[in-house]
Amino acid sequence: MKRIIAAILASSVISGGALAQSGQVPDNLEKLSSFKTTGVTEFTFIEQGGDYAAGIRKTLERIRLPDGFKIELYAVVPDARHMAVGPQGIVTFVGTRKDKVWSVTDRNKDRVADEVKDFAPSLRFAIPNGPCFSKDGFLYIAEQNRVLLFPAAEFFYESPDVAAFNLIKQGDLIPPEEESYNHTARVCRIGPDNKIYISLGQPFNVAPQEKLELYNKVGIGGMIRLNLDGSGREVYTYGIRNSVGHDFHPETGELWFTDNQVDGMGDDIPPGELNRQTAMGQNFGHPWYGGGDTRTNEYKDETPPDGIVMPAVEAVAHAADLGMTFYTGRMFPERYKNAIFSAQHGSWNRTTPVGARVMVTFVDGDGNASMLPFAEGWLDEETGEYLGRPVDVAQLPDGSILVSDDLAGALYRISYAK
Repeated sequence: MKRIIAAILASSVISGGALAQSGQVPDNLEKLSSFKTTGVTEFTFIEQGGDYAAGIRKTLERIRLPDGFKIELYAVVPDARHMAVGPQGIVTFVGTRKDKVWSVTDRNKDRVADEVKDFAPSLRFAIPNGPCFSKDGFLYIAEQNRVLLFPAAEFFYESPDVAAFNLIKQGDLIPPEEESYNHTARVCRIGPDNKIYISLGQPFNVAPQEKLELYNKVGIGGMIRLNLDGSGREVYTYGIRNSVGHDFHPETGELWFTDNQVDGMGDDIPPGELNRQTAMGQNFGHPWYGGGDTRTNEYKDETPPDGIVMPAVEAVAHAADLGMTFYTGRMFPERYKNAIFSAQHGSWNRTTPVGARVMVTFVDGDGNASMLPFAEGWLDEETGEYLGRPVDVAQLPDGSILVSDDLAGALYRISYAK
């Protein structure tokens, strides 16, 4: 890791110097990359009690779970999206689609957070949706068009100033002219090959023909991977519309990911997807397919590329399957070992709303998968009102799981007791 930091430090200093020479106002990232203070001293702290938290707990009374499981409020976290639990179990970092990353700490280990405050408040984040950790404690945050690296973030988050470096500097994750307000929630994971994998949703409902060559070249509408020092970038996955959740099978090392499919084709088509990737360079069908084997109207007369990989699971149409994680803990019953827990965010334009629940997918030894509801009740089926919208699932060291909710602005903890 010393080699990685040296390489990243060199590139950060160079990019910072270029920034200063261009006459632009320096970002605090330049100072933090040089281990200098910024003058920022204040955090934003989030109240964890009161009427707001009580209202969330009231909602949780209606959540249905299998026998033996319990759901509780873990933390109030505004706009909570994807989560990264620190390897030491000290702090959980939570991304948002706004300009904050939150640090969530359970100091007395009673399985309820004591403190929620903004992480690295001296930095300006832009849609920092996707935090992820390496096994040796390096925090990566994938933004709209940048990826930052924070060595030892789990130990230095108590200060407003933390060591921070560009892994991919602003404007180099995707071409700046391709930045969009749509499908910009990046997700990252460290793979079993010790490379970082980053999803790059394409911004259209259906990607237009004239964009495909560029998108395939840079990995938009797919997934890229690179070394942990930022070198060796390559496109790993093609044919994705907007994936906002991926993880690696604990035994096979295969990449699995969710994908949100084409809107405007009807309430019940196309299906959402949970995909299994077994080799680099596989194509999962967008834009020729809208989801599953449903052809898009825009490409119905076009011949799809050879070797399109169909989903391992077809999910309910428009339920918006997002974050996912393989379960490796010891708290839950044996049948959940290596199962996938995933969040359905809920539909936004379906005539009758669906989703807003946590799903569990069981995978057999041949890679066959079946998806079932695990935690549901955030959608009031009588009124069609969302009382919460799950986004991501993460595992705590004790084997319980966290579920984030960006509507309620909360993290929930699901535990099991015989």
